[in-house]
Amino acid sequence: MPAVGAKEEKALARTGTVPTARPETPREPPPPGASAESVIRGALARVRGLETLEPAYDAWLELRLAHGAARLRFQEEHERLEQQGSFLVGAVRAASQERASVGSAPTAESALTPADAPMRDFLRQAEEKLMRAREALAKDEAERESRYRTAFEELRATIRDRVRRYLAASPPRLRLLLRKVGATRAVLHVERVSGDAPLLLLYLFAERIPSRYGFLFDDSTEDVSLPPAPLYAEEGVAPGEVRPEALALVERVRVPGEVLPVKGFLPVFVPRPEGGEDFFRLLQRGPVMEVEVAEGPGFRGILTREESERFAGHLLRLKLEGRLELEVEAG
Repeated sequence: MPAVGAKEEKALARTGTVPTARPETPREPPPPGASAESVIRGALARVRGLETLEPAYDAWLELRLAHGAARLRFQEEHERLEQQGSFLVGAVRAASQERASVGSAPTAESALTPADAPMRDFLRQAEEKLMRAREALAKDEAERESRYRTAFEELRATIRDRVRRYLAASPPRLRLLLRKVGATRAVLHVERVSGDAPLLLLYLFAERIPSRYGFLFDDSTEDVSLPPAPLYAEEGVAPGEVRPEALALVERVRVPGEVLPVKGFLPVFVPRPEGGEDFFRLLQRGPVMEVEVAEGPGFRGILTREESERFAGHLLRLKLEGRLELEVEAG
């Protein structure tokens, strides 16, 4: 994953994307002067040149960094033009007031008198020049947004197609561990997976691709007094929405789209016999993933016998369909 510098962090924060570090070989972000075309071409060339998933996600993040930095530069240029326009109007008004007689200083509305025709012409020309600059900036911004949007669409489509192919060619393998708690309750664990398996499992369970390659093992937190958030602030999730209660998290997972910005867990919907679904999550914790079920505002890790059997049965059905390799161990 590319190294994220202070300027890139600022750019992503301003556009709702919060970078998360993971222990990989750092790569320098695109230089500030790099054009959108060169950044996009370079990212897409790497994706097209390699069939693996991780480099595609690295290119995706690099493109996010460049996009965030570009948006920040456009925003700063818009602000500069607004400042320049306001300054010019204020300067002309001040010059007119300075020329006015001491006893009849003009108001802001009548600052320019007929005697101030040269100043009025100066202001009009300056405003016309600023208007042309704003229009040119808006056109450039729209064209650049279009190029980035097209590149992001290609990246997502490429990743999605690869995940589908990998899933069909080599189903992921899970080992489900049952631990009884009394006569009627149980705790379910799933052994930790690695490599591309989290991406394949997310697509198997939710038919979506994650927004980050290392999403399942990302235990970073912006506040050390809080556990890691279950969502990234990207793909339509605002920074203040990364820690929803269980019901809101379920609704977020159900939102249609190609990309799911989940973090630290895998979502699983398990049908009920009477209709409807229960929402389970495989929460990554050290060497295992803990199976939890949504209940009220939170999640419960001690399952009833019926819940644990239904969850195991759901995985077994996927195994019988040839979409998952499953081993079950009761202890």
